[in-house]
Amino acid sequence: MSEQKLAAEVRNEFGKGFARRARMAGQIPAVIYGHGAEPIHITLPAKATTLAVRVANALLSLDINGEDHLALVKDIQRDPIKQIIEHIDLLTVRKGEKVTVDIPVHVVGELAPGSVYNQELTLISLEAEATHLPTAIEVDIEGRSAGQHIHASDLVLPKGSILLADAEALVVHISEATEVSEEEASADTTAGSSVAAE
Repeated sequence: MSEQKLAAEVRNEFGKGFARRARMAGQIPAVIYGHGAEPIHITLPAKATTLAVRVANALLSLDINGEDHLALVKDIQRDPIKQIIEHIDLLTVRKGEKVTVDIPVHVVGELAPGSVYNQELTLISLEAEATHLPTAIEVDIEGRSAGQHIHASDLVLPKGSILLADAEALVVHISEATEVSEEEASADTTAGSSVAAE
């Protein structure tokens, strides 16, 4: 994952009133913490930041008063209705440093005919280099049939990554597709119609 470069400004104001004014001015309040240092309160450009954090565990290269800071997005607070970003928590990292992250699991491929899958895990915990975090882990189900299982230990991890999740954790379960007969489908439709009529 390549780092996203953003210009940040140090802020000395806090609270909902300031946050509201900042968002109206096209800024997002954020805080950087980690390595035992005092937290740094900053604002980030809203448009560029929103684009940069569309991927999980985005890595940001921040220019703060001429100093470069490398930070990992740890938490994003959004407005529950408008979904705009209200605040971001950032973890300061160094190149080569290992961090613990939850990576999205994506299922790819087509199952054998007559099979369906159920994804039990959508995130997997890994330890990986902060500057080489994968955006997702792919699970290939191509040609697999009912009765097969894919566990965390079966995942192909990026080089240098270590699995932190339980190796036996079930990621994908594959079973036989259940077909609904025409008679059952017709009965369901009829039942639905009679309920609606009442």
